[in-house]
Amino acid sequence: MKIVRDQNMDGKLTGKVFFITGCTSGLGLETARAIHATGADIYFTGRDAQKGKEIREALLRDGKPGKAEYVEMHLDSLGSVRAAATEFLRSDKLNVLICSAGVRCCLKGKTKDGFELHFRIKHLGHFALFQALKDILIASSTASFHSRFISLSASGHRQSGIRFDDIHFDKIEKNTSLFLAMRSLHGLAVHPGGITGTSLNCLTPADQITALVAIPDAAICLKSAEQGAATTVWAAIAKELEGKGKDTQRIVRKAASRPWEESLRMISPDTKGEANVS
Repeated sequence: MKIVRDQNMDGKLTGKVFFITGCTSGLGLETARAIHATGADIYFTGRDAQKGKEIREALLRDGKPGKAEYVEMHLDSLGSVRAAATEFLRSDKLNVLICSAGVRCCLKGKTKDGFELHFRIKHLGHFALFQALKDILIASSTASFHSRFISLSASGHRQSGIRFDDIHFDKIEKNTSLFLAMRSLHGLAVHPGGITGTSLNCLTPADQITALVAIPDAAICLKSAEQGAATTVWAAIAKELEGKGKDTQRIVRKAASRPWEESLRMISPDTKGEANVS
């Protein structure tokens, strides 16, 4: 919330529309709270309708004029992502898309459509959502408020390159997905830092978390969910970023061109999960 105050955005974004994934807990929830305080309309996703209803009611209690609408979406299902996008597209505007949802340390497994769980949820699900919503993002952009796409990232990608011959084994982080800034749409990948105490770590062995917190140099860098969300909120509303990247109308990393093309192929209605893409 401090970012909203520092940017003098409290109640100043009335009429703007934000779509935020993964908002029933953790970073996504804190992001939704801060963005709603700007007066903007927010559409937020989750997998639990009852939780979604409760969070919607809590968000609306801040007294701001913006809407708060829950959209059920399961990122492990391409059909669910498409249905959520179709539901949202009844709206006629989208100024900022924030892809905040994620998983970590899931057991090895595949989704119903044949993709490795981490890869499907953290990358392909959001990639498909972006493809479904990019046109309305571009159409909603104005000279005074360029549309933005924010993707949460991490540092796990430094452990390995993308192994195209073993795509369903590699835990590809979200910042390998959408490096772009096209037309009047500006894309940013943000790292929230080391966050504990959220459902993202619910499958991480407790002894690993305990060992991490016991390391002084690591513990001093850990953040709360609200602190971690500050990076996302800043990327979404900061005046300093307005107009940045406007001359870049292509994917900004040549290395990202193959992941982009392969991802487009994999979200095609005619494509199921495949063991190799080489």
